[in-house]
Amino acid sequence: MELFQELQWRGLIDNVTSPEVEDVINNQKITFYIGTDPTADSLHIGHYSSLLMAKRLEKHGHHPIMLVGGATGFIGDPKATGERQMLTKETLEHNFNCLHDQIKKIWGFEMVNNLDWTKNMSVIDFLRDYGKLFNVTYMLNKETVKKRLETGISYTEFSYMILQSLDFLHLYQEKNCVMQIGGQDQWGNITSGLELIRKKCGANTKCYGLTMPLITKADGSKFGKSESGTVWLDAEKTSPYELYQFLFNTEDAKVVEYLKKLTFLSVEEIQKLDKATQEEPHKRMAQRALAEEVVRDLHGQEGLDSALSITNALFRGNLNDLSEQQRRDAMKNMEKVDCENGLILEDVLVKCSIASSKREAREWINGNSISINGEKIKDTHFVVDKENAYVDNYVIVRRGKKRYYCLNLQ
Repeated sequence: MELFQELQWRGLIDNVTSPEVEDVINNQKITFYIGTDPTADSLHIGHYSSLLMAKRLEKHGHHPIMLVGGATGFIGDPKATGERQMLTKETLEHNFNCLHDQIKKIWGFEMVNNLDWTKNMSVIDFLRDYGKLFNVTYMLNKETVKKRLETGISYTEFSYMILQSLDFLHLYQEKNCVMQIGGQDQWGNITSGLELIRKKCGANTKCYGLTMPLITKADGSKFGKSESGTVWLDAEKTSPYELYQFLFNTEDAKVVEYLKKLTFLSVEEIQKLDKATQEEPHKRMAQRALAEEVVRDLHGQEGLDSALSITNALFRGNLNDLSEQQRRDAMKNMEKVDCENGLILEDVLVKCSIASSKREAREWINGNSISINGEKIKDTHFVVDKENAYVDNYVIVRRGKKRYYCLNLQ
């Protein structure tokens, strides 16, 4: 299977600007770029597929350039739902530096910043040299702009299309970059860049665009910074354990899609895991493979080992086997409950809605079903206070084999 066909099989091709893209990817060695704006200080799981796409092409001999938009970040790519909040110069600079370091550390790609070739451009030069080449009717017909016409769109965001088009032109002229790759929501920006290149460099200039389907959850919503429960690629924001648990809990209906898009597992390996999901879904072999591959790729074997240590400790109830940092990571996914300091265990279980009544609380305690910080407690009058703290003022209650509660003693 050639590379382009494998990308199709993995569901990574949404649209291409020319049938020639297939031959270019399979048989040539080109420079291409993928861009992101520094609207946060870390990439998230929604970006991960694009970064792996760059890696897949690099393995085939193509040269990736990662563009972090220090200039376009000031403007804001138009959203279908409304205007973006403007970020300060200090915030954008901080975010840019964080993204630059993150991408270099994990993937080692060549990095560029579009602020470098736009910061000294005058408004007159921008309008004469580039604005004159964009027809407003053409711009209004772009999908995202269309969606905003009823609610309104600022000139600032309307001009984003022109500003991003300059990126493609600049990289083509300076680095012989002939392809831009982006999410399917970037189709309008990519085709605008191609139009600008042809108008400035000649109608027969060979440049291309490729879009990828957005990674979505089972309910169809996309992963992004504006969505709740963002899964970050930065270990300080989303720990390897949290990432592992997020991926391990992937629905059966989505796990094979994620294996195709988010891992380098071979066609044969994924087909085998697909079969296992259909025949023995309770074993969650595909979910385990997905979680291990992604965590190892992002955080190394050490990060995966830590995630597995926490997972195993929680499964067995051996909480005291964990380091302090692992304890903090383990607590992040637990249900948090504020609790009065110094109550007896029987009252704690009722007041924190762990048990529905004192009778039920006593039954669980006497039945050896309640643990405090990994230790079985059989005394209904055991005092839960800050001296029992697992980390800081937190006490971990385990009910049965799977339910954990993190009590914040007040």
